[in-house]
Amino acid sequence: METPYFVINQAELTANIQELKTALAQTFSKSIIGYSFKTNALPWILGFMKEAGCYAEVVSDDEYQLAQTIGFSPKQIIYNGPAKSEATFVEALNNGAIINLETHRELRWLEKYHTAATKVGLRLQIDIEALCPGEAAMGELGGRFGFQLTELSEILQFLQKIDVQLAGIHLHSSSKTRSLKIYQTLAQQAVAIINQYQLQLDYLDIGGGFFGGAQAKPSFLDYMTAIKEQLYQSPRSADLTLIVEPGASLIATPVSYVTSVIDVKQTPRQNYILTDGSRIHIDPFFRKDHYEVKIEPQTNQQSVARQIITGFTCMENDHLFHLIDQPLLQEGQEIIYHKVGSYTMCFNPLFIKYFPDVYVQTETGLELVRKRWTVKEFIQGAEWL
Repeated sequence: METPYFVINQAELTANIQELKTALAQTFSKSIIGYSFKTNALPWILGFMKEAGCYAEVVSDDEYQLAQTIGFSPKQIIYNGPAKSEATFVEALNNGAIINLETHRELRWLEKYHTAATKVGLRLQIDIEALCPGEAAMGELGGRFGFQLTELSEILQFLQKIDVQLAGIHLHSSSKTRSLKIYQTLAQQAVAIINQYQLQLDYLDIGGGFFGGAQAKPSFLDYMTAIKEQLYQSPRSADLTLIVEPGASLIATPVSYVTSVIDVKQTPRQNYILTDGSRIHIDPFFRKDHYEVKIEPQTNQQSVARQIITGFTCMENDHLFHLIDQPLLQEGQEIIYHKVGSYTMCFNPLFIKYFPDVYVQTETGLELVRKRWTVKEFIQGAEWL
């Protein structure tokens, strides 16, 4: 097969989903898994998640329409984020989607379009940095998503005025650590909010951000147990449906990226190994300092002090990793990067080369689920002189 390409291990993906389902079943009588489309929206993955019983967690009008195209009913869609369009907001409202309000304009839309049966959720901002110092994703800058707790009383009065039921609260907070303390704190805050305002809710949406995959620590069960222990402190929160919105914890580990060495350049300064892959495919923000890799086949070439594995782009810093004191790689060898399914394909740019093939590894072999883009796909819908 022509490299580069991605491979999804179906058995591993199935195992990740089952582990999460088992953890939820052992801790909560009612739960919903909403797969985070933004993490990896490859249509095959979305269809697989739907067949596994997951809801679609979407954060834009485009993702909302994609979910419907894949076959999710509106009642299987969790509509989050500030990038909703008014048209899809109304459609979701009228067709029973779970909508977590994020912006003030959505409150205006709600007033305009609500019906007697309308239920909504609210995204609330919890100051995680104050409660878990050093753990919040944005540190002292704080987060930008959700309504402030100081606004909640006024929003509750508004909802009462227009006769709209508050069905749930959404408390996802991005963290650097993914620690149990983050989820314990969010659950504690949920209980405090529910008790302070005497809320009668259907659900708590705790969001995502979990570790996941084989041997992950904390495990899904660790997370769910920590959340349950806090919610069960109050009768008002003990019977809630827990909504979780995993992305990376499900899809990161089952995906690999296969590349080939296409040239070896031994300069006076370095040994550069040129490959047909690129860092832009598996580390689009150039932040990673480590990859789990496998090189095939192994050779008996003489070892060299250092080799810099590079990509196909014209960017001089398209460096993937260094090999230290290893046999000099040769043209034709494959370098396989494991655990690269999260926030990779969705960020792949159309820079120099177009989207690569994607395969699924099944019990019977490899199945092509997305063909490599060619010029034909690149120019679709375009015009030129």
